[in-house]
Amino acid sequence: MNIRTALRPLAPLSLLLLVACAPAPIYKAAPGTTVAAAPAEVAHSPEQYGNGSVIWGGSVVGVHNFPDHTEMEILAYPLDSSQRPKPNAQGLGRFIAVFPGYLEAFNYPNGALVTLTGQLSGSRAGTVDQAVYTYPLVSVAQSHRWTADELRQGHPNISFGVGVGVGIH
Repeated sequence: MNIRTALRPLAPLSLLLLVACAPAPIYKAAPGTTVAAAPAEVAHSPEQYGNGSVIWGGSVVGVHNFPDHTEMEILAYPLDSSQRPKPNAQGLGRFIAVFPGYLEAFNYPNGALVTLTGQLSGSRAGTVDQAVYTYPLVSVAQSHRWTADELRQGHPNISFGVGVGVGIH
């Protein structure tokens, strides 16, 4: 019996253990009212999505404070099963998250990863560099800025290959 045959029965158990390590989603989707479309799709026909709820996340592009609210421009990415943005994936378009009151921009530097839930509240024309762009607007109900530790959580530091190695992250 070779080692591959001996380890085969352990494969399903290993997969179960890896899945059990992944954190649960932080927000619950409201059945029937949560929009499954990406920001780029919503930007093309915002009237089709009305005031639907969204759970979107991505990378902070910029934070702009106004007298009564803060706007955060975000480059959206797909979310994993724990609703963490996957920044190595293809971007899904940009959107503007509108927060009531003041947010300290220092706490949301460019490139910080966030996930939020909120309600679509129309769209606004703007520019990305010199290109005209339509931004969906989201009135934020809840938001979460991901820390490096949270992004690593549920991603085991195990690798398989020829030989033995130890990695420290």
